[in-house]
Amino acid sequence: MPLPSAIPKRPRALAREDVYHHLSTWIIDGTLQPEEPLRDLDIAERLGVSRTPVREALRRLEDEGLVETALNRWTRVSPLSLVQATALYPVVEALEVLALRLAATTLTASDHARLHTLNTRLTLALQARDAGAAVDADTAFHDLWITKAGNPELQRTLEGLKRKLRRIERAYFDASSAGEASVAEHTAITHALEAGDLDRALQALQANWQGSLQRLHARAER
Repeated sequence: MPLPSAIPKRPRALAREDVYHHLSTWIIDGTLQPEEPLRDLDIAERLGVSRTPVREALRRLEDEGLVETALNRWTRVSPLSLVQATALYPVVEALEVLALRLAATTLTASDHARLHTLNTRLTLALQARDAGAAVDADTAFHDLWITKAGNPELQRTLEGLKRKLRRIERAYFDASSAGEASVAEHTAITHALEAGDLDRALQALQANWQGSLQRLHARAER
């Protein structure tokens, strides 16, 4: 897949972060496909930078598992890995449970309304078969209590882990009964929070993550 059009050159300090941002976004949103070759010269020309910040960004993305290399042979976008997803989902689930525990007493009626709005947005995205919008709505739904937890370290850790999952979810998220199940699970979480029943909300959150992983595997096996 061709890279987007060239971007004017900018100072190296900005370029390093910009290159990383562009490449990671293109990988996560599917502009760059799994196993697609990555040539630093081509990327540098299209982003209007030297090859040095491109190589730095590629090394950083390799550390994050989004890029893989064979020494002196090739660099490419990492393939989608259900093995990685299987390892990550329980970790994210446990950390989100912690976030919801921390956030529960701070959630307001406005927050509950926001959860309903985001779940409606998810429903509409699924109906439109817009996987990107569906994943964005799903992420925003969960991010509400992660942000309200008030723990920057927890938030940064979850953000990094969920970036790895987002690419896989975009590839497999669809408008089938799997998507409808996620909407129903979100509704259960929201209703429990509105009722002030934290234990039930936590159980619903765990069911959402566990169900999502099961559906991911089922979708991949089709």
